[in-house]
Amino acid sequence: MKLRLDGTGLRRMPAVIILAASAMMLGGCGILFQDHDKRASAVLQPSGGNATHGSVTLIERSDGVQVTYNLSGMPPDSDHALQIHERGDCIVGSLPDTGEVFAPASEHTTSASKMEGDLATIHADANGSATGFIVAPDVSLDGVRSVLSRAIILHRDAADHYSFVPHGAGPALACGVIHQ
Repeated sequence: MKLRLDGTGLRRMPAVIILAASAMMLGGCGILFQDHDKRASAVLQPSGGNATHGSVTLIERSDGVQVTYNLSGMPPDSDHALQIHERGDCIVGSLPDTGEVFAPASEHTTSASKMEGDLATIHADANGSATGFIVAPDVSLDGVRSVLSRAIILHRDAADHYSFVPHGAGPALACGVIHQ
């Protein structure tokens, strides 16, 4: 069967074939209209003469922000706090000036509450490396709880989630700024 430019050939094609072809052509348009994940990342560089470094990827999900980390250069078999701080002022090779742990909700600044920026305690293996992910339900990549342009810090000590420590859990081993 020939398809003529005047359209008479279309009348001879079964309706099913026309619908299938139309669906296939429009199927590619779905990519343009589907929701895309909000993503951000940070490269952590050593601070204060440490050797710790790595990367962190943040992906916004319906239940919070998934924080995936790949870190190395930590002391073997050690625990460290991974925290987001107010200011993205990481200065490579020196101590960062990042302000307090990120806490946008004023009710979370009491001694009995965990602050939003206090993400997790990370455990370094026998080689001084840590890889994994956590989900942070109290932060986002936009709005009031946005962590974009803030610093993410791996601290020397583990976080004590039951005491209010506004400036973090000990000195910073590594620091990076969160960017989209």
